[in-house]
Amino acid sequence: MPHLTSTEIAGRIEDLYAEPLADLESHAQDQPPGMLSALLDMHDGLALAERSIAFHRDRLARLVRPERQIGGHEVSHVLDCARRLAEAVAVRDVQTKTAYAVLQSLGRVTVPEPSPAPAPSSPAVPALPIPAASTARSR
Repeated sequence: MPHLTSTEIAGRIEDLYAEPLADLESHAQDQPPGMLSALLDMHDGLALAERSIAFHRDRLARLVRPERQIGGHEVSHVLDCARRLAEAVAVRDVQTKTAYAVLQSLGRVTVPEPSPAPAPSSPAVPALPIPAASTARSR
């Protein structure tokens, strides 16, 4: 499975519904829960996980800078940050896998074109009657 980002998932949702994400979000608020609201919730969860990954990755990088002394107190912060980073990655991976699977199962439904009405033509000519076959022998 390719690694998709929330931006790519948003693009796939927009392609599926043929509307921008902002319009879909406002439309979903006025509707009862359904597939659109589920997809938007998955996208929001994925985007939140990505922001959390970026935050905790940066925080962890600051905590373990080479010039920084790591004592007993700092170790607990490093471990907590690493744990939160791992949780955010796990959430992102689950959200991505779920959203990808749902989007793969859905297809954009196109409205079939109405079939054109037959062109008016001249009235049908009645078929000529076929003579009945005779069982009598001919000469």
